[in-house]
Amino acid sequence: MTRRSPRKSTPQPPSRLRIIGGRWRGRRLQFATVEGLRPTGDRLRETLFNWLQFQLPGARCLDLFAGSGALGLEALSRGAGQVDFVELNRRAAQTLRDQLQLLQADNARVHHSSAADFLAAEREPFDIVFVDPPFAADLWRQTLEALAPHLRKGTRVYVETPRDTTLPTPDGWHLEKDKRAGQVQMRLFRVDPQTGA
Repeated sequence: MTRRSPRKSTPQPPSRLRIIGGRWRGRRLQFATVEGLRPTGDRLRETLFNWLQFQLPGARCLDLFAGSGALGLEALSRGAGQVDFVELNRRAAQTLRDQLQLLQADNARVHHSSAADFLAAEREPFDIVFVDPPFAADLWRQTLEALAPHLRKGTRVYVETPRDTTLPTPDGWHLEKDKRAGQVQMRLFRVDPQTGA
C-alpha cells in the first residue's frame, strides 16, 4: 500500500485593497492573505478619515495590528507626517514593506513585532493611533492600557471592535465619535489635555 505524503500548505495569493483618498486615491495595493486578517472596508475608512481630516496633516501615526496596512496607508495618502506599522505576521509585514517601497513612501516604517513588545520598547508619543486587532484575540483592554504612556495631549485613538463590545478605557479618554456599521463598532477617543502625556 502506497501512502501519500501530506500536502504542504502553500501560501494563498495576495489580495488587494484600494486607497480611497489623498495622493494615492484609486491605487490598488496587495496585502498578504492571512487567517484573521480583515481590512477595514471602504465605507468605514471614509467615515474614519472624515473624522480625522483636521488632525491628520503632518501627524505621527501608529497602525497597531496593521495587517493589510489599510488604515496607515490611507493616513499616509491623506498627509500624515509619519506612520509606524506594527504587524506580528512575517508575511503580512513583508508584503506591507513591499507596497510601501512601491509607493516610495519614505515616511513609514514596518515593525515585525507584537503590539505589546512594540509598546514596551517605543518611547516617542503619537498623535493618532489605529487599534484594530483580530476580533477573536480580544486584545483591546491590554492594548489600550499599554498605549496610554505613548500618547500626546489631544491624541486621537481609533478603536474598531465587534458591535456591542464593552470597551473599558484609561482615565482621561473621552469618546469623540461613535458609529455602528453592520457588525462593527467604530470609536474615536481623544486624550484629555489635562491628563494626557
